[in-house]
Amino acid sequence: MRVVIVGAGQAGAALAAKLRALGHTGEIVMIGDEPSPPYQRPPLSKAYLLGEMEEERLWLRSAEFYAENNITLRLGQKVTAISPAAKTVTLGDEVLSYDHLALTTGSTPRILPAAMGGTLQGVYAVRTLADVDAMRGEFQPGRRAVIVGGGYIGLEAAAVAAKLGVHATVLEMAPRILQRVAAPETSAYVAALHRSHGVEILEETGLDRLLGETRVTGVLLANGTELPADFVITGVGILPNDQLAAAAGLTINNGIETDAQGRTSDPAIWSAGDCASFPYRGSRIRLESVGNAIDQAETVAANILGQGKDYQAKPWFWSDQFDLKLQIAGLNSGYDRIVTRPSEGASVSFWYYRGDELLAVDAMNDPRAYMVGKRLIEAGKSPSPELLAQTPELKDLLKA
Repeated sequence: MRVVIVGAGQAGAALAAKLRALGHTGEIVMIGDEPSPPYQRPPLSKAYLLGEMEEERLWLRSAEFYAENNITLRLGQKVTAISPAAKTVTLGDEVLSYDHLALTTGSTPRILPAAMGGTLQGVYAVRTLADVDAMRGEFQPGRRAVIVGGGYIGLEAAAVAAKLGVHATVLEMAPRILQRVAAPETSAYVAALHRSHGVEILEETGLDRLLGETRVTGVLLANGTELPADFVITGVGILPNDQLAAAAGLTINNGIETDAQGRTSDPAIWSAGDCASFPYRGSRIRLESVGNAIDQAETVAANILGQGKDYQAKPWFWSDQFDLKLQIAGLNSGYDRIVTRPSEGASVSFWYYRGDELLAVDAMNDPRAYMVGKRLIEAGKSPSPELLAQTPELKDLLKA
């Protein structure tokens, strides 16, 4: 049985490794359009951009691992078509057959349109090794960077810029940074941290366009103000890479639609990672995180081999900015109350509730709060907001 995996990122690598770990002896072919073997993406906007990590340390597995496990890597190659009826994929002039196909195609950053200056030189997004390699030389002391978008990627890039002596300005159209993903308390904490390091944060500030003839020289704000810029980083969200699946006639619904086991609308085609949406607590979601990519891909591997397991998502995320390690457990959608728990020093955690149900926790340099919150959420336990606020030792909540 030949399994073809399209997409050589975190999900694809996890799927291939799990197939072998579960005893699959048939052929595994993993196809990726980047020249590097599967690698971690989160450090790109952190340690790698800072110059604190070499490329080889980003790799998820050594080159020897794939050879030893008889996993064929087809790197720097792009799948241009899928034929579900023939059970083939097309790479250039080559047609490759499959028994099972897994789409782990990931996502792509939204880019500013050319009419807004998005194609000028000196404008970057943060997604691939090539993206970060292209921008690393821009981070020189005394230069000015404008970051468009106050989400995690933009803020991590701003933190790196400030650490390297670059004057960073973050533009956020919404009333506050992180508005789509975090409570006002978390937004305020992170904004104060950045401002204390010299980052300028402009909230409720729209972008009209980027300025420059061939290379960006500044930005024009919606209010008519012009800001100089030596380079610009955009962090305005990502889009699932579902074009191949759509062209093949698979059902698209906020990404590639899968059932609870990771199967698409074609029974021989599966999907996992950023590109896939799946059932979750009565709704359908798509998660953009390392944990989801690994766990979902490993579930798909088991189901390709006939185990019939439903994927049980356990969402968690993290972000490193300056000396802050922000750890997040759960999904805060629909929250109506925040409980704040201070810890030692500047550490604090914010707990999201909907009524009496604990949904999520944001832990700011507070790993104990993160671990307790994660265990409570995954166990379906919800201490009352009053009990959470009053219990001196968080770990005691696990005994309740």
